[in-house]
Amino acid sequence: MRAYLAHFWSHWSGPSFRLADADLDRLVERYGRPGAFTASIGWYRAGAGSVARSLAEQAPPPAGRLHVPTTVLWPGHDPLFPVAWSDRIDDFFDDARLRLLPSAGHFSPLEAPDEFAAEILAAAA
Repeated sequence: MRAYLAHFWSHWSGPSFRLADADLDRLVERYGRPGAFTASIGWYRAGAGSVARSLAEQAPPPAGRLHVPTTVLWPGHDPLFPVAWSDRIDDFFDDARLRLLPSAGHFSPLEAPDEFAAEILAAAA
């Protein structure tokens, strides 16, 4: 379990991020509970093909866009959601601001906590 989780955290994180051993230990403990690992694999299997569909996305934008002011924090090193995909944010939002997190990966809330916290506080102000 530890090797499995460490693989994803090391391959899906930004180049300078390292998950602390204590944090990895907590993940291993939680995924090691009866049924937890099987449930997590089931979640991924339920979405099988969604990444391939996303890569092939050529659909026109939706008829209506969201009207809520939105800040999108996009990681620079996420293998599942490449930065190139951010080019269509305006197709979905009337008032969107893109903020790149150049050194973050898929786990960006943990990799860039100060940036996330700053945006949450700014939105709440």
